[in-house]
Amino acid sequence: MSNCAAAINVSERYAWERFLPQFTCNLLLGLILALALTACTARNVGPINEPASGSTQETARFINDYGDDGSLIVGVAFSGGGTRAAAFAYGIMSELDAISIDEIPRKRTVSDSIRMVSGTSGGAVAAAYFAFRGPDEFHHFRERFLLQDIEQSLHTSLASPANLVRALGGGMNDRDGFAKWLDDELFHGATFSAFDSDLAPLLWLNATDISHGVPFLFTHETFAALCSDLDQVRIADAVAASAALPVAFSPIDVRAYGPDCDYQTPSWKARALTDPHAPLRLNAYARALESYRGDNSLTLIRILDGGITDNIGITGLALARASAETPYGPLTEVQAVNLERLLFIVADAGKAPKPAWVMIDRSPRLREIAPALTNATIAASVRKGFDALGLAVRDWQQDIIRFRCGLTEEQVREHRGSLDGWNCSDVQIAVELLSFRDIEPSMQSRLNQIPTRLVLTEEQVDLVINAGREAVRKNAAIQTTVGDIRQGSDLNDENSDYDGPP
Repeated sequence: MSNCAAAINVSERYAWERFLPQFTCNLLLGLILALALTACTARNVGPINEPASGSTQETARFINDYGDDGSLIVGVAFSGGGTRAAAFAYGIMSELDAISIDEIPRKRTVSDSIRMVSGTSGGAVAAAYFAFRGPDEFHHFRERFLLQDIEQSLHTSLASPANLVRALGGGMNDRDGFAKWLDDELFHGATFSAFDSDLAPLLWLNATDISHGVPFLFTHETFAALCSDLDQVRIADAVAASAALPVAFSPIDVRAYGPDCDYQTPSWKARALTDPHAPLRLNAYARALESYRGDNSLTLIRILDGGITDNIGITGLALARASAETPYGPLTEVQAVNLERLLFIVADAGKAPKPAWVMIDRSPRLREIAPALTNATIAASVRKGFDALGLAVRDWQQDIIRFRCGLTEEQVREHRGSLDGWNCSDVQIAVELLSFRDIEPSMQSRLNQIPTRLVLTEEQVDLVINAGREAVRKNAAIQTTVGDIRQGSDLNDENSDYDGPP
């Protein structure tokens, strides 16, 4: 008899009902049967990557240039929070797309200047879809994702014995659930090679390496250390890994194929590993990458929800700056010279409801405290991460200014075309946090009641979308940045002899 058949027949070899109430007996029999059936079914968890067929030498990755004047560069980072987070991201992007910067030589909105996109968990869906489809097609996201009942294709209830066994076995859902839905409905088999284009923004999708307790970034840098090729990884698998909430989803496997490839440790990583003053985050990330290649006992990296280590998706930019070999990276030299305003928007769709138990005399129950503890932990992490990013960005701004002011006039002309309007110190980088706290109080209370799920009602979706749009409209720094760029565009238009389409 096979092991599976033997497991199924366990219930026939013992007279459970002599010792237990009938309900307990039925529950145990159901669990035994579910466990047996689950054990007979292989879990589809990866690995999601293949060994590199060519060179794994790491090359510098820069922000792509869309061909405009380069005066404005925008980055966005979308937090976790299920469909609620994706809807908030969509609202923000929709409002940015509605803000016109100039009309000559073509109409340009703020969304056309988005060149960095980052996402975690639910926000990773929006980030990847925008990077894949671009601003012109992103408006389909509401119908194609936000209004879909994705949970129909997933195991969601712990009341089911089979689901309980799946959860105890690592997670209720594997790649045949969410990853398959994303691939069928949104990305259609596309891999990261789709982003190897001058039109694609720099994309950071954030998951968590639970073996090392560090963020796992889907970047060429990470996969070079794995002796693998990110271009062959399906976008859907990366997004699903970023959203793999523990218990609901099994960890996704990524295989380390080293050390037999031509990977060489880049200089930034060598410094991070040896410099006692290196930032702790960079050191931990560098040690993880080093182990991917150098630890022969490590063959599989298990990754889960990016919100565990970075719920607002800012790790990509922070590490890109910390590991940059130039004072302006991940900008190019030309971008650094032409830049006037860089705006990085962090969208936090976390909830901050006031617990009902604060208004009663009795002590709160455990089931009442648990959500408050979760919200407090996430909120503290968000504040800490955002403050750290703000400090890094201020240093970045000063580095760019020092670089620009050290250029000769000939070098400026080479990169700008002329010295007209040149001011080496005229660079401003703003990092803005948009959240439900930016919305008027009566609307906040409704937003805080929206659950963290993959399916919401149309009313809930539209409420969150409108909140995202309002958060952009109310943000003074965003409006000031747009005003500065518009003013510069108006001056350029007055001096232009443009008389028709190019």
